[in-house]
Amino acid sequence: MSSSRRLFFALPLPDALQQQVIRWRADAFSSEAGRPVAAANLHLTLAFLGEVSAQKEQALARLADRIAQPGFSLRLDDLGHWPRPGVVWLGTRRAPRGLLQLAELLRSQAARSGCYQSPMPFHPHITLLRAATQPVAIPPTTPGWVFNAETFALYQSVFENGRTRYHQLEQWPLAPQENR
Repeated sequence: MSSSRRLFFALPLPDALQQQVIRWRADAFSSEAGRPVAAANLHLTLAFLGEVSAQKEQALARLADRIAQPGFSLRLDDLGHWPRPGVVWLGTRRAPRGLLQLAELLRSQAARSGCYQSPMPFHPHITLLRAATQPVAIPPTTPGWVFNAETFALYQSVFENGRTRYHQLEQWPLAPQENR
């Protein structure tokens, strides 16, 4: 048993939204477009941590405990295809400030804890399809779902039985949204 785990911080999607997304995805994309991500694996990554020791995981969880960030609403109204990694994604045209602040906090804490952080700008997205290396017909519009981010979580990425599964390890509440 390895003493390190492959971890990331992410926003979980509400179950009802996961189901709406996979139903829409089945209608919007051909089966040749790519390999669909399982409903339970749909999430919005905030900070990828990589292989993390138990000691570093505990330190990162303690830092996450101290985050007092207000929740926010997120509109999923953007769609795209990154051919090189072979990803079709669902995202937001205008990321709310709360999302950008939360991701920046988690990414900077991760970097200070020795977890490599990509120099690429943060691009909030939910991966819909993988292995999408050929040109993909992207629908011109998305349903424009809106969901309230009220928690963020620490996940472990586990490869089992030929599939990657994400297991939520811990979850933290975001403060109530202002102007409710």
